[in-house]
Amino acid sequence: MILVTGGAGFIGSNIVAALAERKERVVVCDSLGTGDKWQNIARHEIHELVALEHCADWLRQNRAEVRAVVHMGAISATTETNADRLAELNVRSTLDLWQICAALEKPFIYASSAATYGDGSAGFEDDGRPEALARLRPRNGYAWSKHLVDRSIARRVAMGEPTPPQWAGLKFFNVFGPNEYHKGPMRSVAVQLHAQARGTGRLRLFKSTDLHYADGGQRRDFVYVRDCVEVVLWLLDNPKVSGLFNVGSGKARSFLDLAKAVMQSLPKLSLAVEFFEMPDSLKPGYQSFTEAPMARLRAAGYQRPFTGLEEGVADYVTYYLEASDPYR
Repeated sequence: MILVTGGAGFIGSNIVAALAERKERVVVCDSLGTGDKWQNIARHEIHELVALEHCADWLRQNRAEVRAVVHMGAISATTETNADRLAELNVRSTLDLWQICAALEKPFIYASSAATYGDGSAGFEDDGRPEALARLRPRNGYAWSKHLVDRSIARRVAMGEPTPPQWAGLKFFNVFGPNEYHKGPMRSVAVQLHAQARGTGRLRLFKSTDLHYADGGQRRDFVYVRDCVEVVLWLLDNPKVSGLFNVGSGKARSFLDLAKAVMQSLPKLSLAVEFFEMPDSLKPGYQSFTEAPMARLRAAGYQRPFTGLEEGVADYVTYYLEASDPYR
């Protein structure tokens, strides 16, 4: 069995779908709530559902059958201000699972984030050494929680403490794709632009707050979720690979490029782009530029090409957002 925490969430449910398609026995640990989040996993056979508070005990009790743990569970909102919740659900739960997997000798793959790079002034290199990570300055609580985990694991590895037989931290950049619909305002800009195209015909983008970028010229590394899934599957198939890795397309594109890609995918609609002021609450932690150097993952042996922005948006819009059933 493979345990996927956060398995009903965005990236997690896409991993669950891929594993189910490979006929793996998948166990999902997540909180489904009262909304439609359950639909993210409704298409696939799930071997078992485990409540968050029982995850650690379940893992110990089923140690003989568990092949690996893929830990995607977390508070993913960059606007979360309750640092105690972030510490408990993002930091403590991850490090607890790390220790359990080390003790049980189970591979452990966990989600980090490109938000850990802060404003990018220290670069975007996925250097997992403690001294390299110490130079990064996350700009919001969510990013800090992910960075704290990365630094703690790096220190444990450097000190020669027990580790899982395989471990990988994945610094996901700007992920978009099916099954993100439950995330509300934290949904990708791609799905929000599609909703605007269908609702008003006006695709709204933030005005730039950085003199180096024109309105809509802010650039991010947009990565299609199926590429994130392929990296996880490859790691599961290559248990000798461990480390901290960027997961992005490797090429920064502008938000205006993204808007144009959405427009190209809806050629029958008359659409226009307009710009509006960024809320003050978002300005302190906003990243105007991100781009993932992918050399470290490539050097580890991952050779699959990443999906281009236009191709990814076209696939997302055509086969999910415009389909009667948008779930994977």
